[in-house]
Amino acid sequence: MKEPKKITIPDRLYFKISEVSKITGVKPNVRRYWETEFPVLKPTKSKSNQRMYERRDIETVQLIKELLYERRFTIAGAKERLKELRRANRQTRGRLVLKPILATDEAIPIDLAQLQSLRSELKAVLSLLRKESGGPRLNN
Repeated sequence: MKEPKKITIPDRLYFKISEVSKITGVKPNVRRYWETEFPVLKPTKSKSNQRMYERRDIETVQLIKELLYERRFTIAGAKERLKELRRANRQTRGRLVLKPILATDEAIPIDLAQLQSLRSELKAVLSLLRKESGGPRLNN
């Protein structure tokens, strides 16, 4: 099986439908159809009724694309696979599950407390490095 194309999602809160097309390679009309078929894909709408996608929506579009185009699932099969993935994620309460790599569907469970501890340690290291270099301070 061909390895899925890795996408880079810019670090922003919302994306317009045309931006999602550029990122995922899925045409807007196809994505609008998927919104009618996959209940999990429901972007919010702006005051002007424009679809605004979040990072998780883009990840979902990419996963649906992988299931339909690469793995050759039917729409019904892809819906079922998405339900299975959501059920598996719900069963890991108290743990963060990194998104599965699309080609393998294997999730990597990570204890949330460990992740928070690691983040604190990295912030401390970054703070020390910035003090030594005279760079800007970390605000979060």
